[in-house]
Amino acid sequence: MIVCDVARAVLLAAVPLSWLLGPQVWLLYVVIALTSAFGMIFRVGYVTAVPNLVGQDRVVVANSRLESTNALAFIIGPMFAGLLSGQLGAATAIAVNAATFGISATALAVVRFPSGRSAVEGVHTLLAGFTFLWRTPVLRWLAMLLTVISFLTLGMTDVIIYQVRAGLGQSDQVVGVVVGIAGGGTMLAAALTPVLRRRLGFGPCWLGSYVLCGLAVGVVALSNDTVTLAVAVFGYSFGLGLAGISSMSLRQSVTPDHLLGRVTSAFWTAHSALAPLGAAAITGLVAAHGARGPLLAVGAVFLLVVLIGLGTPIRSRHPERNGPGDP
Repeated sequence: MIVCDVARAVLLAAVPLSWLLGPQVWLLYVVIALTSAFGMIFRVGYVTAVPNLVGQDRVVVANSRLESTNALAFIIGPMFAGLLSGQLGAATAIAVNAATFGISATALAVVRFPSGRSAVEGVHTLLAGFTFLWRTPVLRWLAMLLTVISFLTLGMTDVIIYQVRAGLGQSDQVVGVVVGIAGGGTMLAAALTPVLRRRLGFGPCWLGSYVLCGLAVGVVALSNDTVTLAVAVFGYSFGLGLAGISSMSLRQSVTPDHLLGRVTSAFWTAHSALAPLGAAAITGLVAAHGARGPLLAVGAVFLLVVLIGLGTPIRSRHPERNGPGDP
């Protein structure tokens, strides 16, 4: 994780430094690709590290708190970046972003694992991760259903922004408010997930989240005023946040520590592979036919995912109590 932070700091710092000699647009493509790759490696390490730092009994609470900070950053970060870019230029904003990765690397350097444990123990191939996913019914079904969810959701932020701008004729300021409200939904989900998981269990939380998402997307499609749309976006973000924290926490609880990094990599590879195609398809349909029809179709698929999930181990309140190969 430290190496990933240092690498991203160096890559991002190269942009404002190169701009001193004149704009180097080609460099942006290289930096974006490489920082995204290091970002994914960082995320795998972070998911693997959490159970080692807090213990299995506090994984849900820890993930909820981490998701709260992510949501807060999602609200404040773009606002600060826009202000900084507008006042001092985009190159300066990127330089500040590079510095934040340096701060993160410094903070991580003081983190110590209990009893000298490492976030990743042992050497395993990606195939080991896929094998464990396949042998664990609840994770297998989660990976398959989340492939569909990822196909639908990657482009949804763009579609919602399009609906606010083109469908309702609102300004960029209103778009910013709606995006901020979406972050508020994620923060509320992060705050409530530990309580909801404890009282309702995994299945009701995960499946109920996507019922909420499906209904919310339908309301976004049919809404004729900004307030209704904003409330629906809040519900949609709440549902995604609750489902995401629940899913990650379950995976951390079910997977042996020495396999967690590989299983996380395999899990994200499996359910994210088609996401870019989904984003392209959905935004293309919206551009050609408007947002209403495609959004209603997305909402219906969310509900179909829930119906399928009801016939799988996902519906269980405590699937973590079943081992690999258990029904």
